[in-house]
Amino acid sequence: MKLEFIGADQEVTGSCHYLKVGVLNILVDCGMEQGRNIFVNAALPVAPSAINYVFLTHAHIDHTGMLPKLYKDGFCGQVITTEATMKLSDIMLRDSAHIQSSEAEWKNKRARREGTGEKAEPLYTVEDVIGLMRLFRPFRYGKRYKLCNGVEFRFTDVGHLLGSASIELWLSEGDTEKKIVFSGDIGNKNQPLLKDPELTAEADYVLVESTYGSRLHDVHTGDYEQELADIIRTTLLRGGNVVIPSFAVGRTQEMLYFIRKIKQKNLFPEKPDFPVYVDSPLAVDATGVFSETGQECYDEEAMDYVRRGINPLSFPNLNLTVSVDESKAINEDPEPKVIIAASGMCDAGRIRHHLKYNLWRPECTILFVGYQAEGTPGRNIADGATEVKLFGEVITVRAEIKMFDGLSGHADRQGLLDWMKGFTKKPAQVFVVHGDEENAASFVKLLNEEAGLNAMAPFSGTEYDLAADCFIKLTEGVRIGRPETAPEKGNGQGAESTGKARLPHTVSDSYTNLKMTGRRLTDVIEGCSGMANKDLDAFSKELQALAEKYRIDEH
Repeated sequence: MKLEFIGADQEVTGSCHYLKVGVLNILVDCGMEQGRNIFVNAALPVAPSAINYVFLTHAHIDHTGMLPKLYKDGFCGQVITTEATMKLSDIMLRDSAHIQSSEAEWKNKRARREGTGEKAEPLYTVEDVIGLMRLFRPFRYGKRYKLCNGVEFRFTDVGHLLGSASIELWLSEGDTEKKIVFSGDIGNKNQPLLKDPELTAEADYVLVESTYGSRLHDVHTGDYEQELADIIRTTLLRGGNVVIPSFAVGRTQEMLYFIRKIKQKNLFPEKPDFPVYVDSPLAVDATGVFSETGQECYDEEAMDYVRRGINPLSFPNLNLTVSVDESKAINEDPEPKVIIAASGMCDAGRIRHHLKYNLWRPECTILFVGYQAEGTPGRNIADGATEVKLFGEVITVRAEIKMFDGLSGHADRQGLLDWMKGFTKKPAQVFVVHGDEENAASFVKLLNEEAGLNAMAPFSGTEYDLAADCFIKLTEGVRIGRPETAPEKGNGQGAESTGKARLPHTVSDSYTNLKMTGRRLTDVIEGCSGMANKDLDAFSKELQALAEKYRIDEH
């Protein structure tokens, strides 16, 4: 009974882990590496044709993107996941296949022009995706299933994406029984549309993500609906368009949810029927999946709509565009409108056309609702660029630039710790994965020192004997490539990067822990209501003395 670490170990993308249970060969996720690639990944220890099962935590490409290649190379087992993940994987992997084919075609055209004779082949094709999807088997949350002799499993909703799950696996080999839990990507709390992450009580071993293992999200104290309504109202009344670069799966649906509530509450009374366009075939398909299968994952507020027979992602004058002609017509229509289009970082897709037609117009607003990676057009615009180059043309930036901070699909350091504290019995070993070196190391330290857990962050190629509770092999990371590389183009549907929309500064573990303590102190103060006045006064004086002691003079 063996666990081997393949991908997203001391890195954020390319999630893949291998289990050997008796004669069975099992993968948990089979993701594509996206953006910066730091360490060499170990090869799969068996041929694709020898793999019996693949469990998927969710549909993002950094967890599913290499599945069609696995199928192309001989995999013919079963893919075990939730229904929503199955449906989202279908549309996202088809989109990924189109990207692979387009890139291969572009490389071949260049090779012909240069006379090199080299022929590029796509990593996989749409036909590979179609064949792969026949192997998917969907299961529901919360029920323990027997997969085969030696393997039982259960999915738990972790609120990261529609259909996302942590996976509990009960493994047996001879007289030995072990339980291992894969967290997948854990969602952020109090986000729109989806439930908060659910906890798991028991495990012998846990693999936990650490995307934001050293960071806390900025606490958003405002009202997203009102803020969005104000932006839409101001922009449309001055005759401009609100252009929202957005990831097609997840963030786009959150924006639609906000806009439905804006219209329902009549927060734009001058024009309650303002038009909204979703201009992304992938986003249109994904929104359909949310509408069809969302009930299992929706939070109570969204479910209230459903119980009243209302689609929480639909409203009057919502226009879903698929064809190129429909997309072009959006900017030919002079009526002020809201335009939501991919990609979220403005480095590909139809959003670039909408920026070309709207960036130079001072009456328009460009609203960023997600992280903008360094080096992308979106990051440049967010950082105050006065002009950008689109389709070979220099476009002056005159539109108003706005940003929504605080929206994130990933739990922060505190959220990850809260999820780990859900285990009522301490696991024998915790493996910290899916985080870069800084975040993984920081979260390991937190788990060891604050939660009293035995945690470590393995590199790819590390092997662990689950039956004997010991390492078979401990590896060191082998670095590759240049220190920095440009973000890889694609559909952008992978892990969030761990920076912010502006150049991040280094934040120490001690400062982050201080902020976490401050949040706990706020909870303590909230619980002091009803205490005797003399006790409240004494507590207040102590806090004032501390504040004065550590006050930093701004001048």
